[in-house]
Amino acid sequence: MTAISYHASLNDVQAQRWAEAGPFARPRWFALLEEAGKQPLLACASDGAKQVCLPLEQQGAGLASLTNWYAFTWSPLFTGAAPDPALLHELARDLARRSRRVVLDKLSVEDGSAERLAEAFRRTGWIVLDEHCDVNHVLAVNGRSYARYLAERPGQLRTTLKRKGRKVEVTLSQAFDEQDWAAYEDIYADSWKPEEGDPALLRRFAIEEAAAGRMRFGLARAEGHPVAAQFWTVENGIAYIHKLAHRESARPLSPGTTLSAALFAQVIDGDKVTLVDFGTGDDPYKRDWMDEVRERRRLTCLRPGVPANWPELAKAAVRKLVSLALHR
Repeated sequence: MTAISYHASLNDVQAQRWAEAGPFARPRWFALLEEAGKQPLLACASDGAKQVCLPLEQQGAGLASLTNWYAFTWSPLFTGAAPDPALLHELARDLARRSRRVVLDKLSVEDGSAERLAEAFRRTGWIVLDEHCDVNHVLAVNGRSYARYLAERPGQLRTTLKRKGRKVEVTLSQAFDEQDWAAYEDIYADSWKPEEGDPALLRRFAIEEAAAGRMRFGLARAEGHPVAAQFWTVENGIAYIHKLAHRESARPLSPGTTLSAALFAQVIDGDKVTLVDFGTGDDPYKRDWMDEVRERRRLTCLRPGVPANWPELAKAAVRKLVSLALHR
């Protein structure tokens, strides 16, 4: 028999044996968001040893994925190899009593997450608007050495490394160091990147990843002065590229390119990863390093019998008609 429960804190569900499905699908990640000020609503279903939990938060007149801009993806917490479809259906059915609108963002396509959740909500009476929201660049190593991988990169990238690779000094670390992190923050503030979303949360995440042995951190220095920094993590055969930045004044030295090359060599030859994940966003430079692009989906789930949802449903219907007309 399925039991449904709702919780306002990750502390209430920490004792469960949730699967560790990457940096953004573990209880500790959602707990970090809570500690940073988010107010979770954890929708949980269980049937014996099988359990599923949707980490959500109130957003306007509805519910939405509990996430922030550092996360590459959003996923339910679950036991076993994958979320149980029957439990997802029961959660979707029960959520109709609590909210007229549920938005699930940053859903992976390759592991079936987007399809699985869309099916759960559709089968329980919700109207599901399924749309593209982002892309994810990845590199499948496929047994290559770093030397072979580099030989297959674009000629311009290889030329840059040959010409400028010795103009900066690179150091790599797997430990969190206060001075190194301060250098990263200073570089980021002096880079082309937008203002950091929540630097305190990112710093805490880095400290915990380092304590777990997953952190890979690199600094590039020119004449002893830090000019580029990158923060990666490695787990279960996957390297995740979280943050990278270089000083605008150091652009002629291409320190970011040299630092990226050093970290790719580390994770491919040293850590023996099978995949490198460059996160979300379609930045042109990612194509120089990566071979594949994966899609990220957004599901907007609406209860059809609620008048407040009708304007959004009407707009979606018009968009669909326009799209069909344009593709005739």
